[in-house]
Amino acid sequence: MVGLEDYQGEDAWRGLKTGETKTVWTDTNANRCCNMWAPELHYFDGTWYIYYTAGRSGSDNLDLQRPYVLKGGADPFGTYTYHAQLSTTWGIDGSIVRFSTWGNYFVWSCMSNSLQSLCIAPLTAPGKIGATKVLSQPTQSWEKNGSPVMEGPAAMYHGGKTYLTYSASFCWTPNYSLGLLTWNGSGDPALGSSWAKSGPYLTSANGNYGPGHNGFFNSPDGTEIWNVYHATSISTGSCDGNRYTMAQKVNWNSDGTPNFGSPAKLGTTIAGPSGE
Repeated sequence: MVGLEDYQGEDAWRGLKTGETKTVWTDTNANRCCNMWAPELHYFDGTWYIYYTAGRSGSDNLDLQRPYVLKGGADPFGTYTYHAQLSTTWGIDGSIVRFSTWGNYFVWSCMSNSLQSLCIAPLTAPGKIGATKVLSQPTQSWEKNGSPVMEGPAAMYHGGKTYLTYSASFCWTPNYSLGLLTWNGSGDPALGSSWAKSGPYLTSANGNYGPGHNGFFNSPDGTEIWNVYHATSISTGSCDGNRYTMAQKVNWNSDGTPNFGSPAKLGTTIAGPSGE
């Protein structure tokens, strides 16, 4: 686990910093031209899609953020076109959760009773959702530092179980951290009663503050799950360009639950993902 800019291990990891970059989309529509956040690549039936958040220009227009999706092709590094808007009300950080028996669901950060919560809806097509329900609200003390927040959902699958991490508390505080929802394996995924909440995880440590807004990837040989997230060296927390990227392997407790560990001091050298 280490800030990727400081990693001294495999060449493939160092390549994340120096590899080719490409602008895949710009938009002239004033309603979605700017403040683009949280892009995620997802693959459906031979086609790549990018789910992202966008709104108007200017920091005073952040209450106009909405979730959108771009459509690509068979090559994730190829050309993308605008595809759809997924919600007409405020929403950010959209992601996909997949269930073998229930199908695919879209989950994102929404407002419910003036609380920044998590919403969920069946993904009936890559650019269309069904009925929206509030999945969970920030009711725990560790979700309400600075202000009550649940955002940045990310799905993880292991040992036949489905997990949904999210970022809790205000990102401009050092208490920004991960929460976890664990699906019970049979209940309707759109019902909060089908999930168990726990946390906080991956809290500030070793000079890294406010670790959160994470994602997951598998090692090349498929034997490991890695957690990638941001943190800052600013002790009061930060939600801007003062953040850096970190990554670490997810370990597993004896009861099968995930162990996200703690952010290590920058400069720590670790082995790369298995199969590199």
